[in-house]
Amino acid sequence: MAAATPAPLAATTAEPGPLVKIERVSKRFPNGTLALQDMSLEIGEHDFISFLGPSGCGKSTALRLLAGLSPATSGKLTWAAHRTLGASRTDRELAFVFQEPTLMPWATVFDNVYLPLRLSGTTRSQADETVRDALAMVGLTRFAGVYPRELSGGMKMRVSIARALVTQPRLMLMDEPFAALDEMTRSKLNNDLLAIWKEHRFTVIFVTHSVYESVYLSKRIVVMAPRPGRVVRELRIDEPYPRNAGDFHVSSRYNEHVKVVQRVLHATMAGIDVDH
Repeated sequence: MAAATPAPLAATTAEPGPLVKIERVSKRFPNGTLALQDMSLEIGEHDFISFLGPSGCGKSTALRLLAGLSPATSGKLTWAAHRTLGASRTDRELAFVFQEPTLMPWATVFDNVYLPLRLSGTTRSQADETVRDALAMVGLTRFAGVYPRELSGGMKMRVSIARALVTQPRLMLMDEPFAALDEMTRSKLNNDLLAIWKEHRFTVIFVTHSVYESVYLSKRIVVMAPRPGRVVRELRIDEPYPRNAGDFHVSSRYNEHVKVVQRVLHATMAGIDVDH
């Protein structure tokens, strides 16, 4: 049987609902690999969702579908009526932060952050205040004229985040952005990301392999299983923000959430259904 024709991204005309609704989306690659199967998920305004699961479970594939970098084989992604998201990779309401900072080594920090606005036709003078505001958000105001080779790994990732923030996105996709960083830098960036997210109220979908990171950051954790990639559980972390690392990390509530997520993840990897 031929693969189903992927439905275009649709805009609803109903009352405001989810920011985006994923309905039974599957992705099969040309080599026959079924990367995602029947993925369904509702993503709300100012949501913070982590995709958690082993390598090969389709986490990054799902982000690429949301970003419009790859078409779905079947299923539908429906965006809220006020959005134009999904039509283009350069849509300024969506930003993507990759695991590697992918900075231009020949350009200053300012010019790396300015890049999305330059590509959209904004002049340097028009973008100046916006770029400097984005750098201020990530604590790099004094480094605007510095080149990437002069920065630490954590600072390079801050530049990458500032480049995403400069477009003032409503949805930020983050594909294991802190995975290569040391624990102290990673913890600091987790806290900074939450502070920026809380203030600017965009939505985050965050891919991670870390149970601890997912519990600390998220409102919801989507646990995914491989072969083929699919959603097996959605876990809510009903804890208030801000989540101060010194308090929440050592609390019994945090430990209980970690235990639940670990149990579900281990059962998923073992192919065991877990209902509670």
